[in-house]
Amino acid sequence: MRAWWVEDPGPIASGPLRMGERSDPSPGPGEVLLSVLACGVCRTDLHLAEGDLPPHGSRRIPGHEVVAEVVGLGAGSSRFRPGERVGAAWLARTCGSCRFCRRGSENLCLAPTFTGWDTDGGYAELMTVHQDYAYRIPEAFTDEQAAPLLCAGIIGYRALRSSGLPPGGKLGIYGFGASAHLTAQMAIYEGASVYVMTRSAAAQRLALELGAEFAGPAEADPPELLDAAILFAPAGRLVPIALRALDRGGALAVAGIHLSDIPVLDYQKDLFQERRLRSVTANTRADGREFLALAEQIPLRPTTIPYPWTKADQALLDLSRDRFTGAAVLLRPA
Repeated sequence: MRAWWVEDPGPIASGPLRMGERSDPSPGPGEVLLSVLACGVCRTDLHLAEGDLPPHGSRRIPGHEVVAEVVGLGAGSSRFRPGERVGAAWLARTCGSCRFCRRGSENLCLAPTFTGWDTDGGYAELMTVHQDYAYRIPEAFTDEQAAPLLCAGIIGYRALRSSGLPPGGKLGIYGFGASAHLTAQMAIYEGASVYVMTRSAAAQRLALELGAEFAGPAEADPPELLDAAILFAPAGRLVPIALRALDRGGALAVAGIHLSDIPVLDYQKDLFQERRLRSVTANTRADGREFLALAEQIPLRPTTIPYPWTKADQALLDLSRDRFTGAAVLLRPA
């Protein structure tokens, strides 16, 4: 099969990705073999390629927003049939036995594996996924629309719930890329007022088109105090800015897997009066199922930018330079 892999992590402009031939994967017990139809391009893929997240294994194939057709079954695999369309997401496996898995917090599993980091992902013609960690894709979405739902959407959903936004509350969103523009739609659908702070003028325009009350620069003060906020931009310098925009008792949820250093916080200005700072770590399968049901109900409308599968390196370079607004998606030829 053809695939892209991380050869030597480094700046994306230096060409850390390589494309070539790899052996076809074979599904193990409980796994399904997938023919990839579309794969979203996530900032985590960029972190992997550039070495912010050291690849777990040599020549790792990125990609964890995968829409695919089932083309093979491993021993004991019966949940899906060949020809069904399924999705593979960031969470590839959990141990099922640690204290976190036993209490229903499998996103905090002590021995997890992640698609495109610990296992080979969707920047390839074929991949495998365990049947218990795959999702049925709602028919309302095309392959291109569905791809970003499988990480950007799921993580945005968990971040929204983690923020503790009250009904009808005011939500601040810092950074407005693939995940944020989906999260904004969810929050607005549920009755929230959304205030977007982002450096991109195009992203500000998209936020207003989607129904945001306000859109301004990343460091801007929203016109009202916020009940909750989510930081999607991987910029630690925005943490104190977002905390100071919160009303008493508000929470800031940091949704990225990688964040630059956070400046020293001033307790009185940034945290006092029960303001809270928390991170968002991966997701549970329940998050994924709940989110996809909500996405179909709204229905969400992802803003996508299609790239030919052969242009994965260009898509990551464009992502690194903020050349598009929304979610890039790699598409296999029909």
